[in-house]
Amino acid sequence: MKIAIIGPAYPYRGGIALHTNLLYENFSKGHNVDIINYKRLYPKLIFPGKTQYEQSKKFSHIPSLRMLDFLDPRSWTKTAQYIISKNYDLVIIQFWQPFFSLLLSTITRMIKYRDNNIKIISLCHNVAPHEGSPLDRVLTKFFFNAADGFLIQSRSVTSDLLKIVPRAPYEYNPHPLYNVFGKALESSRARRKLDIKTDEPLVLYFGYIRNYKGLEYLIQAYPQIHSKIGGKLLIIGEFYHNKQNYLDLIQESGVAEDIVVQDQYVPDDQVNLYFSAADILVLPYISATQSGITQIALAYNLPCVVTNVGGLPEVVHDRKTGFVVEPKDSKAISKAVIEYFTSCDKHKIAKNISRERQKYSWQRMKNTLVKLYRKIN
Repeated sequence: MKIAIIGPAYPYRGGIALHTNLLYENFSKGHNVDIINYKRLYPKLIFPGKTQYEQSKKFSHIPSLRMLDFLDPRSWTKTAQYIISKNYDLVIIQFWQPFFSLLLSTITRMIKYRDNNIKIISLCHNVAPHEGSPLDRVLTKFFFNAADGFLIQSRSVTSDLLKIVPRAPYEYNPHPLYNVFGKALESSRARRKLDIKTDEPLVLYFGYIRNYKGLEYLIQAYPQIHSKIGGKLLIIGEFYHNKQNYLDLIQESGVAEDIVVQDQYVPDDQVNLYFSAADILVLPYISATQSGITQIALAYNLPCVVTNVGGLPEVVHDRKTGFVVEPKDSKAISKAVIEYFTSCDKHKIAKNISRERQKYSWQRMKNTLVKLYRKIN
């Protein structure tokens, strides 16, 4: 099969680019695959981070055609014409943000107008955005009505999809593991590299810091956690919103000396240090569909505390592979973390995680996309 994947890929950073890289690597075993990448992704005016580019060269071998520019409609036309000229069987479009809906729907409609034999699948990371507006639904519907099929990565978004496209052909496949950041290190070795004591409890928050991720509830929970088990909280991720508000909460917590903040995006070749060093990961999200961060934790056999939102409880099973608590509940977070350190069978949880992660393969994702293609063809 001849396949095009439209989405950010190397040299862009972040979970969607990583997803595209790994999807390419797996599909290219047995299929003819091209990545159609962005030459300009987010305009600098609206991008809150420090850089859109990956520092690591880990995926520099991934080839892509950098054609798309959100601000240049001529590139949309050029991309559609290129896809038509290459006679692809399938185009997989990474969809995560209504911001790109006009661009993607224009390309899709141009392709379908010229060659209806080319099938278009939207691979949905989000259906309804975490921090959205009423216009987002309109834009998303405009694109979704042009696509032939949809792959969703959490069952929780099924109703969101069917509200937009009531008879949408779709398949479900859980978000695969992000298991490409290097082998797990001995905890003591990872902690020495991070200048952390080898014998103290270590709680990790990892990922971009945005309003919907609920970091304030973990900060508010930490004094109680610290009073029972001591140790440190690592907050590792680039601040996209309200950094000073979080720093003020930390200073008011009474345990600021044991909360370590690193306002940075972690390059691919350093991710394993944090996940090898930590005892438990906490993701106190207020809303979610799924999370690539849980899929990194699974790869490192690291238990998680997650909130009961979106597809997170589909991945983390309460008191079997981690803990599920209600959102916006600092007391529930502190209770779960304390329970893990003081009364859980950690070896049993590790074994459960090891068994669970077998479900999250990229081969399964590949097979599901092929199944969906055959359904819509």
